[in-house]
Amino acid sequence: QVQFVESGGGLVQFGGSLRLSCAASGFPFGLSAMSWYRQAPGKERELVAGITSGGGMTKFADSVKGRFTISRDNDKKTVYLQMNSLKPEDTAVYYCNRGYNYATLGWGRGTQVTVSS
Repeated sequence: QVQFVESGGGLVQFGGSLRLSCAASGFPFGLSAMSWYRQAPGKERELVAGITSGGGMTKFADSVKGRFTISRDNDKKTVYLQMNSLKPEDTAVYYCNRGYNYATLGWGRGTQVTVSS
């Protein structure tokens, strides 16, 4: 059974940092590109960052370039999103999923990130 368990969200002040984790199971994680997405209230879910299966390539939405980094630990079947210099517009529920350009599996519950101004 495919499962994504996102964690690490919370309330943080403008300019602060958070590190999100996503533990995945039920598919060949080490052979899968992974991505982080987010959905703000009233908005569609958007791709934030992606990483290839071996971690050699990454990509980021323009809105987070230079502030967020994505990494992974294939032994732990976990993908991470380090978020620095957070802004109120980063407030959203963050999800991970398999795939580099689009999600290919169902969604987990996500983790809420709230940035206060």
